[in-house]
Amino acid sequence: MSDQPYLTAEGAARLREELQHLKGPARQELAERLRAAVSQGDLSENADYHKAKEDQGFLEGRIQQLEYLLKNAVIVEGTNGCTDVVQVGVHVTIQEEDYPPEVYHVVGAQEADPRNGKISNESPIGKALIGHKVGEIVEAQTPGGKIIVKILKIE
Repeated sequence: MSDQPYLTAEGAARLREELQHLKGPARQELAERLRAAVSQGDLSENADYHKAKEDQGFLEGRIQQLEYLLKNAVIVEGTNGCTDVVQVGVHVTIQEEDYPPEVYHVVGAQEADPRNGKISNESPIGKALIGHKVGEIVEAQTPGGKIIVKILKIE
């Protein structure tokens, strides 16, 4: 597996919206906070100024991260009709023995949200499932130990 980042079309749209917000309203609000803090005078002991500068660093770092990701990510536009094997963008139904089936949407690491059914292609389970077909038994080494699941459906 390469270090190539993956995003679903929906995830890319959400990140573009976040980037637009950060570059517009968020930057503007932070600039106003900085101006207000500077107007208070002595900056050496000005907590508002130091907090605003710290926040500015985080904001600019996130902007750079999003720009890099959106420039370099492979955008997965659905499954192109290919649902024979597990890949980024599919919904896969798996079942561990003695447990009810679970449905996961396989997404890139930036979109992963396991509590909401989105697992990363880089996670132990996601990595184990990639490239496998319906009916196959897959073993994944997770932080909680080894699990064995059967792929019931790919869509």
